[in-house]
Amino acid sequence: MQDIEIADLRRLTEVIKEQYDYDFSNYAMSSFKRRIQRILELYKIHTIDMLIKKIREDKSFFGDFITEITVNVTEMFRDPSFWRELREHVIPNILLNHQTISIWHAGCSSGEEVFSMNIMLKEMGIMDKAKIIATDIDKVILEKAKAGQYPIKNMELNEKNYIRFQGKTTLSDYYKEVNGKAMLDKSLLQNVSFREHDLVNGNIFNKFDLVLCRNVMIYFNQTLQNVVLKKLHESLFKYGYLIIGSKESLIWCEIANKFIVVNNEEKFYKKIKD
Repeated sequence: MQDIEIADLRRLTEVIKEQYDYDFSNYAMSSFKRRIQRILELYKIHTIDMLIKKIREDKSFFGDFITEITVNVTEMFRDPSFWRELREHVIPNILLNHQTISIWHAGCSSGEEVFSMNIMLKEMGIMDKAKIIATDIDKVILEKAKAGQYPIKNMELNEKNYIRFQGKTTLSDYYKEVNGKAMLDKSLLQNVSFREHDLVNGNIFNKFDLVLCRNVMIYFNQTLQNVVLKKLHESLFKYGYLIIGSKESLIWCEIANKFIVVNNEEKFYKKIKD
């Protein structure tokens, strides 16, 4: 297996941009390199040249490639204290001045966060007041999110998170076990619209009261984070909330002064300027 040079990664990102219009040139290089290395090992591809050839010639392989590059390890009610804060402070705050609430899950991956959100809203008795859009760059992972089927072995951790979140019932009330899979209740998606969207190159398509973009930007360098954060800012109503991942920050970015910190630990920010 060859050692991957920065020049190899540049050639690869140029081919992807030119052929498929996905731009990975501003991804954090160490993370991108690790993922490319993994793809080479996984598909037994020996050189970057062979990978470039396969990407050029095989469109369905490119779909698998995108899934591997953007893969997010995710779980239901991840960081339970975050979900409690959302339930006890943020959502009630939004509904003080609004009859309804519009939510965007940006980079929704395989959908666990979306299901968690609607379980919480249902338990609060306000699911019918919420409109949710869930987006991801990866078509394959969006289909998984829509299907709402997860390995039953994952549900033990999800249940532990739900207990720490202090949910009203038990997580197993929301799914059936079929052939080793947890099939989530389809009614939990009745107010959700899934769509393919590229945070980097995609347009601003709506305004929201609440935007969740958690653990997506850790893969981007600062230039790209700035681009994405500007879009997220524009996608929020004034006094809307932006939530990012626990290891991410707004402090350094160009639009930092347009937000106030609501909860530094859970990374809740409120938009105060257009």
